[in-house]
Amino acid sequence: MLRFNVLGGLEAWSDGTRLHIGGTIHERVLLSLLLEPGRTVPVSWLVQAAWNDDPPMTATHQVRKAVADLRSRIPDGSTVIVTDGQGYRAVLEGAELDLAEFGDRTGEADRAVAEGRPSDAVAALQGALALWRGRMSGLGSDALEAAAARLEERRVTAAEQVFELCLRAGHAGGLVADLRDLAAQHPFRESLHAQLMLALYRSGRKAEALDEYRKMRELLVEELGIDPGPQLSGLYGAILREAPELSVPGEAVTDVKEPAAEVADAPGPAFSPCTLPYDLSDFTGRQDELRTLLDCMTAGQESRGHSPVVAIDGMGGSGKTCLAVRAAHRVAAAYPDGQLHIDLRAFTPGESPMTPAAALDSLLGVLGVPSDRIPGDLEGRRALWRSLLAGRRMLLVLDNAVDTSQVYPLLPGSPGCLVLITGRTRLMDLDGAKWISIGPMAPENGAQLIEEVLGASRAGAEPEAVQDLVRWCGGLPLALRIAAARLRNRPRWTVRYLVERLCDETRRLQELSAGERSVAATLQLSYQAMDEEHRTSLRLLGLYGDAGIDVYTGAALLATDVYGAEQILERLLDVHLLQQSHIAVYRFHDLVRDFARSLSSPATEHDDASAVERLLGYYWKATEAACDVLFPGRTRSPAVIPPYAGEVPAFTTAEEAGDWFGRERASLVAAVELADRQGLDAYTVWLTRNVVFWLNSAGRFEEFKQLSRLAVATARRSSDLAALGSCLSSLGVACWRLGHLEEGIRSAEEGRDVAARLGDRRTESHSESMIGLLLTVQGRHPEALSHLERALGLERELGLARAEAESLSNLSTLLMQWGRYEEAAAAARQALEIHRSLDYRDNHVMALTDLAFAYTGQGRYEEADEQLRLARARCDASSPPGDVALTLALSAEVLECLGRSAEAPPLAEEALRFAALSGSPTRQAKVENLVGRLYRRRGEFERAMALHAHAHELAVAMRYRTEEAHALYGMAEAAAAFGDAKTAAGHTAEAEELLRSMDSAEHAAWCLTE
Repeated sequence: MLRFNVLGGLEAWSDGTRLHIGGTIHERVLLSLLLEPGRTVPVSWLVQAAWNDDPPMTATHQVRKAVADLRSRIPDGSTVIVTDGQGYRAVLEGAELDLAEFGDRTGEADRAVAEGRPSDAVAALQGALALWRGRMSGLGSDALEAAAARLEERRVTAAEQVFELCLRAGHAGGLVADLRDLAAQHPFRESLHAQLMLALYRSGRKAEALDEYRKMRELLVEELGIDPGPQLSGLYGAILREAPELSVPGEAVTDVKEPAAEVADAPGPAFSPCTLPYDLSDFTGRQDELRTLLDCMTAGQESRGHSPVVAIDGMGGSGKTCLAVRAAHRVAAAYPDGQLHIDLRAFTPGESPMTPAAALDSLLGVLGVPSDRIPGDLEGRRALWRSLLAGRRMLLVLDNAVDTSQVYPLLPGSPGCLVLITGRTRLMDLDGAKWISIGPMAPENGAQLIEEVLGASRAGAEPEAVQDLVRWCGGLPLALRIAAARLRNRPRWTVRYLVERLCDETRRLQELSAGERSVAATLQLSYQAMDEEHRTSLRLLGLYGDAGIDVYTGAALLATDVYGAEQILERLLDVHLLQQSHIAVYRFHDLVRDFARSLSSPATEHDDASAVERLLGYYWKATEAACDVLFPGRTRSPAVIPPYAGEVPAFTTAEEAGDWFGRERASLVAAVELADRQGLDAYTVWLTRNVVFWLNSAGRFEEFKQLSRLAVATARRSSDLAALGSCLSSLGVACWRLGHLEEGIRSAEEGRDVAARLGDRRTESHSESMIGLLLTVQGRHPEALSHLERALGLERELGLARAEAESLSNLSTLLMQWGRYEEAAAAARQALEIHRSLDYRDNHVMALTDLAFAYTGQGRYEEADEQLRLARARCDASSPPGDVALTLALSAEVLECLGRSAEAPPLAEEALRFAALSGSPTRQAKVENLVGRLYRRRGEFERAMALHAHAHELAVAMRYRTEEAHALYGMAEAAAAFGDAKTAAGHTAEAEELLRSMDSAEHAAWCLTE
């Protein structure tokens, strides 16, 4: 017969002869397999068990060699240790293992207790404990030491159960020695010390019992800074007053196998039962939630006529149980008749949720009701439970609840008790309950938790990395504890090293696992608890998990209508697999998103692809509708995209369309990036075209350029020349906004050439207009004029009114800079007439401002003021901030010229604020020069110098030569006012040299007399 022993040290026996296993590596490998009999242990785990975090290069080979040696040394070893995939499995059919026997005997004891056979339970437990040959220690492996600690916990729990049964049976004095020995081995285990105190008291040794409490209290205060819990404190008080409930329940007996009747007749526990779990010493980061919870519980103590119910809901791993246990310990003293905790197992690995009948059976047993007196039906148990609670003040913690039907039969029927419930789902149909929802931790609280677990010195050495770690863990307490535990068990790892491992989202959930704790496993339980429809929905929504999801995008992904999508989204919100960032907008927690994405597989590939195309089809249809309202006269794209049959929002006003774009901005960018990842080139290109129209008008120029570059790359990859020409032209606009002038000219010229080859005259005309504007900014006026005239000719020939108006505005800007004010005014008036017919607000504002610039150049300040008044009236919060800034800056200058000096500075300062918000250095440089000139006229040269200096810095960086010259002349005048003739002369000389390199003598003269 083959036998293995692991309880107290590894031994292998064959027919009474002890086997030689081999060296340390052989022992660790075999022990790892025997601790998990029947389960496959990966080679990577065996390497970890053998060498911790410092394995040699040949570790895998050495493990395989150790397995081969073990097979040769153990009789029929190849059938005992079998290869299974990437690991090995211990198969013990026909062999004995003391660990398995221990589990069988403790299980037998549990059944005996449930059936009211306490003496049989004691015998089974004593047999289980006899298998231990000592404490498991000195294993030299972190993984094996952790396993040994778990087994030691099982041993001590079994011993406690023996003592409890014996105390119930009337034994006392004979238990003291064994209790002292075990309590000394586990000095912080309060339940053991409570049993020792009770045994001493019943043995007539009251003084020693009280002294045991004193020593325990001093130890807890000195080592942990805490007082004993309510179980010890309550027992201490009962001993002091010699409470009658501490007396022996019946006559003591000499053989516990005989007096089953006496035990069955026991009225209940010897003192107020407390089954609350251990309160974490490093509990932190939930102080606000704890305060709110305690407030609710305290208010509940004052309830009349009923027992109040307070419940906590949150996603798996959010720390609901830890919070509930901490709060329960805080208020335990207010419930002197007992504090009970029961795990209802809604989400417990490997176990089914507990039925109400089974839960009541367990709770009644804790209250001392013998099993033969517990009714067999649910209603009978419920009635007995409520009658026992009547008149008592007890705290009940119903942990890990499924739903209301599971919880309701456990609620007290009379006042005096307090019920605290935790669950992943909010039990909205539990009337009268007060609910507290907890989400991810705030960054500072997450960092505090890391520091508590990891240690202040190590966390303090890498504060930025700790913040990054909190962010990658999404503030989820379970993830943070796992991450900190991994770091604590790997002293050579830095926090930054773990952060870098977490950056790979495909491995993130694997990294966030340690021992039996795993974020992925926690989320898997929530996932498995749902029906098939909701599991499929979670997977499909995960395809778009980076962005907010509303009912329209949900309907597109899930192939349902808006109402059906809302029902599904709300259900996922109820079970905390989604979060709600705004009303009717849902979002994934980062780790839930990673989990949802992991659900896709080759088997779901077709359905996933269809969902993505529906989503992109929705966004294409919605952005087309929004752009039609926002940008009247816009040339429609030539895209060939299948029509989307689902619902889209209705846009009746420009405000509605603009608000929608603002809300959906991040989601639209994510949709474009999703299309690019999926290789759906048509959606990438043409959805980008719609999105950048709004990004341009909203002043989000960096995103404008980023998406335009992506679209250009996609068009090149797909060899779609029509798309490439359009995308290049759009990229040119983004470059102009950002002051990337050379790149903008190159992009616009390539776009023009591609369009010309294809005969795409619309794109060709837009590119020509863009080239003209970019050349204008560089001061290359004759070149710019030829391109703008070419653009206007094409646009008039094609009947592109909106494009013609934009080119006329560009022409007005060019002529204004050139000093040809009358022609600039004429071009602006033509643009204004077209914009009035199109009713396109933003371009209308700029046409009015262009005309005001031309009038200002002519000295027609009253007329300029009128145009600017009309322009300002059309501006609102949604107007492009750069355009508003330019209008306000020119308004301030015109008012100063009209002698209305008091009105100018407020407008000028407001202009500077909008310019800084615009995100456009071209606009900012021009506005700062305009306002600088205003302050020079007012004699405020220090303020003027600062503005011109910054404008010069911006202009030089982007080679905006026109504004560079303006800035130099402004700096020269300010320096002269300060009496610094040398600096003034230097700036003037530099400006004149710059102007000589430009094309316009007229413009040079205008700058000199500005």
